[in-house]
Amino acid sequence: MAEVDVRKPLPAITTEAKPFWDAAAQQKLVMQRCQDCHAWVWTPRPSCNECGSERIEWTPMSGKGEIYSFTVIRQVVGRAASKAFEPDIPYVIAWVDLDEGPRLITNIVGCSVEGVKLGMKVAVAFEQASKDVWLPKFKPA
Repeated sequence: MAEVDVRKPLPAITTEAKPFWDAAAQQKLVMQRCQDCHAWVWTPRPSCNECGSERIEWTPMSGKGEIYSFTVIRQVVGRAASKAFEPDIPYVIAWVDLDEGPRLITNIVGCSVEGVKLGMKVAVAFEQASKDVWLPKFKPA
């Protein structure tokens, strides 16, 4: 049986998310922030999920934070699309608390899986996944 070329799924660049992906392509991390209640809005959407205001704007982030929680993926189970991640095993998925306050789910790169620790200081590192998509991942700071 012939091998099937399965590629990693990429995020859809929606109207709401386009400014995020445009900034990522320039190696910049941005997030929406409500101008009325000052809540961070993640994932991108047309209105604040705290107060409902449509007065939200894209705000530059420092790209620095620390690991709140993480897991090491050592096995791929399930759908064919998930098989595309098999060459990356083992890899780390983490919740990162950004210095500005919001929490983001991401990958930790640039160190061994054994080197990843809770509370570890990290900084954003963009990885090009396609012509239009640069993924924000984090590496030890």
